[in-house]
Amino acid sequence: MKHLILSAALLAAVAGCTSMYAPDAAHAMPAMTRDGMLTDSAGMTLYTFDKDAAGKSACNGPCAANWPPLMATKGDAAHGDWSIVTRDDGSLQWAHKGKPLYRWIKDQKAGDVTGDGFKNVWHVARP
Repeated sequence: MKHLILSAALLAAVAGCTSMYAPDAAHAMPAMTRDGMLTDSAGMTLYTFDKDAAGKSACNGPCAANWPPLMATKGDAAHGDWSIVTRDDGSLQWAHKGKPLYRWIKDQKAGDVTGDGFKNVWHVARP
């Protein structure tokens, strides 16, 4: 009986510790790594823009129509290499290592990288 109580207490302690480190909605990964590049949850390639300053998007208006930002919500929380930048219109965008992330409107399916090297300022985002 003593061993059963001790085992139950140990199991409860371990469960409490693991839940403390388990990702929750606020700390969910905004992107994943696939074939050495960052992709969104649908597997679409993410890009960085050379004209962005660290923590600031320079792609707004027509630029953002072609290069849709990887949007964050007010409930999201930055963690590790992930940060959130406020765009000119007040919306929130995910950034990796300080670089805001975008999709490319001409990529049609997961794994497409047609925006890589576009005008020598757009590049596949890498972990």
